[in-house]
Amino acid sequence: MKWTMELTRKGYADALVELGHETENVVVFDADLAASTLTRQFAKAFPARFFDMGIAEQGMVATAAGMALMGFRPFVTSYAMFVAGRAWEIIRQQISYGECPVCVVGAHGGISVGKDGPTHQCTEDLALMRVLPKMNVVVPCDYWETFKVVKFAGTHSIPFYFRMGREKCPVVTSKDASWELGKAYELAPGNDGAFVVCGLTVSIALEARELLEKEGIRPRVINNPSIKPFDRETLLKTARECGAIVTAEEHSVIGGLGSTVVEILCQSDNRIPVGILGLNDRYLESGPPEDLLEKAGLTPENLAATLKETLRKRA
Repeated sequence: MKWTMELTRKGYADALVELGHETENVVVFDADLAASTLTRQFAKAFPARFFDMGIAEQGMVATAAGMALMGFRPFVTSYAMFVAGRAWEIIRQQISYGECPVCVVGAHGGISVGKDGPTHQCTEDLALMRVLPKMNVVVPCDYWETFKVVKFAGTHSIPFYFRMGREKCPVVTSKDASWELGKAYELAPGNDGAFVVCGLTVSIALEARELLEKEGIRPRVINNPSIKPFDRETLLKTARECGAIVTAEEHSVIGGLGSTVVEILCQSDNRIPVGILGLNDRYLESGPPEDLLEKAGLTPENLAATLKETLRKRA
């Protein structure tokens, strides 16, 4: 498949600037990473509403929570490992427990950070954020989905977390495609099992489907950006109609998308076989993103093989 490649971070930056023109209550905090997270675009357009807090994620989150209580809509940005990890207690106490309308943005999430190594390859953030009451958790898959998530987060007074990757990724959605919190979207039809995926693995699943079609297997591909709240209706419908599901994510197999899927299915009447792809209770090493994705089994070939294996487990 041939796609346009673009940074999700650019979707974030472009949407922030547009939001800044639309409303004066949007403010942006960054942990001395504006050149990397691309929040420098907002800083240039609205210098009075941009705050570089230095390498101090705890203080940044606490300050943002205070400004949220004053009526502002803060976006706080750092690498996912540090804003979701280092600042987790502050997020819990002041944003989740306090129900503060702060949007926490984890840049460079997942293993595609690559050469930054395991200290920066955040594969725990979805689990850390999903467990917090009232927290909404999203993993947009490309430029346009990130753009829409930012516009939504900037106009809704709710606690919010979403993550972005480091590398350019395929643009698989369109400017005109709809986006709602708590909704999943069918990107490719089929009833021979289904891929339920988010973020970078959406394009990988579409490539896996192309491989399987050559063997006469037509799986459904569901883009599921909203980890919490979760689109239970679409998941249960997919389970009934497809009979087997494979999830794939740049995250630990514990606590993320795959965990959410099996938690819902095991409490329903649709107890179908599920394959979960991601990090299997391990860290990876420093290396090119494509090599690390292969080590994690997040390749079109492995997704295709896992779906065939999961289909064979159907009763």
